[in-house]
Amino acid sequence: MNLTEAIKRPTLHEELVDRLRNLVVEDALKPGEKVPEKELCESFGVSRTPLREALKVLASEGFVVLQANRGARVATVTRQELENTFPVIARLEQLAGELACDHMDAAAVAKVEARHQEMVQAYQARDRQAYFQANQEIHQALIRGANNDILEGHHKLLAARVRRARFMVNLSDERWAEAIDEHERMMQKLRARDADGLGQLMKLHMMNKFAAHIKAIDDRSDNLGEG
Repeated sequence: MNLTEAIKRPTLHEELVDRLRNLVVEDALKPGEKVPEKELCESFGVSRTPLREALKVLASEGFVVLQANRGARVATVTRQELENTFPVIARLEQLAGELACDHMDAAAVAKVEARHQEMVQAYQARDRQAYFQANQEIHQALIRGANNDILEGHHKLLAARVRRARFMVNLSDERWAEAIDEHERMMQKLRARDADGLGQLMKLHMMNKFAAHIKAIDDRSDNLGEG
């Protein structure tokens, strides 16, 4: 028996945190909405104690707001949060791109190439869900490819917080085409092991995504004002 072998199965606590986080990120639990603890306990088959411990983690990550004697509410995605967070993520992606060029082997690059082709096919088919899934896997692969646990941990937390905003934004055809072009150029830099070039493109890609989010928020505010 190998006593040092890592336990690969997620613990109940980790599983609860992941599921609750996904409910918020995917907008199943909407901003400002009270977290339905009783219903979630019944759905997940757990007591309130582990659920509330998981909510404390989400509160520390900024996904929910704990209210004294009133449970938890889903945090809202504000313009200020995006303005504070996206530039940091962009810098992390820039560094990840630089490091990935140095650390990723040919097999790892080939896997990113495969995901890239899947993303292009999804774009051509106008399959937004498949596109976003492949897109996310590409960015995750490049972050892992940096071979830096500290960078990966910080990126995971921040990216999850702003990923909620993705579901608020109706990606325009113009921005979608720009994003595909950016990814094409990113792949060229990765193949060439151009660390500085890939880093700069990944930073630009994130800041362009930020600009699209801000425009969507401003457009939504204008429309509400007209009503």
